[in-house]
Amino acid sequence: MPEFATPGLRPANPCFSSGPCPKRPGWTLNALAGAALGRSHRGKLGRAKLREVIDRTRVVLGVPAEWRIGIVPASDTGAVEMALWSLLGARPVDMLAWESFGLGWVTDVVKQLKLKDARVLKADYGQIPDLSQVDFSHDVVFTWNGTTSGVRVPDGHWIPADREGLTICDATSAVFAMNLPWDKLDVVTYSWQKVLGGEAAHGVLILSPRAVARLESYTPAWPLPKIFRLTKGGKLMEEVFRGDTINTPSMLVVEDALDGLKWAESLGGVKALIARSEANLAAVEAWVAKTPWVEFLVADPTIRSCTSVCLKVADPWLATRPAEEQAAFIKRMAALLEAENAAYDVAGHRDAPAGLRIWAGATVETSDLEALFPWLDWAFQTALAEARQPKTA
Repeated sequence: MPEFATPGLRPANPCFSSGPCPKRPGWTLNALAGAALGRSHRGKLGRAKLREVIDRTRVVLGVPAEWRIGIVPASDTGAVEMALWSLLGARPVDMLAWESFGLGWVTDVVKQLKLKDARVLKADYGQIPDLSQVDFSHDVVFTWNGTTSGVRVPDGHWIPADREGLTICDATSAVFAMNLPWDKLDVVTYSWQKVLGGEAAHGVLILSPRAVARLESYTPAWPLPKIFRLTKGGKLMEEVFRGDTINTPSMLVVEDALDGLKWAESLGGVKALIARSEANLAAVEAWVAKTPWVEFLVADPTIRSCTSVCLKVADPWLATRPAEEQAAFIKRMAALLEAENAAYDVAGHRDAPAGLRIWAGATVETSDLEALFPWLDWAFQTALAEARQPKTA
């Protein structure tokens, strides 16, 4: 079997995972030195740090003053679940799904909440549903960016300002990297572990005045666990949106979130983060354009993610192989890259078609992507040579 020369230059940071994502450039454990460890999150210092996260988030993202921002349990998943279980049921709901997380929210609504007036608009991986078919007299649940498919909505123009229902947007791999039109979004959820490069286990829930009005005027037919409850006596629990969290947060993780927000501010805010992510996507697009063995899973550039970039191997020989062999091929490529400390965690999501997934969000340096591309070529050539070796008895 032929051996291929390894490239001479490795990425300075070989972390390209889509969650938890790479830390900001220059991050060290010293960034957490000011954490309120061993202190109550309900004490003066703990509350001040939680409120600082909320205040800095509002400034960096440009969230309108009337929108509430809260820190909630269980990462983005917890924030989405809280919204679904607390808000849905008052109207019919349109569920948009084009990858595994969107399909997970469909399961919650159809099989767990058992809403009879739920309409599902689905698309295959790499595609997006026909957004013109969405009924905005209904509530609408969708992911802004499908982390496991690399598909994002093109913009917010498809959402009317005079909608009757609520828009509930899982924005976890979009926020801080894509332009979110706040006036079109009634609920936005995310976690710090994506574009900010923060740690897991905490979610952020942002509510518009319309979402608050729903919470205060509608009581779901099902019981709500404590960690989902956002109202008391028919009124919003405002303290949750002032830093009094529903359960105990990790003050170490909070400190890390503050560090990420301060870094974002130092660059110039969300516009600078978007520019970094788009520059990274442009670098990947330039490489794909000149590389015959690879293609984007998402053919349409207007819906192509600039964070969770999903690629497929276009080699004619591999395309004829069974799905399990294609999956094994990608697994082998990822193992080769990890063994060389050239790239970690670049295999696609287990529910997606076999392929590579490279995080290109704002914490990734374009120079690291450019150093990665020759390694991807090397891993492909090596894995293909191995796969095409005659099988011995």
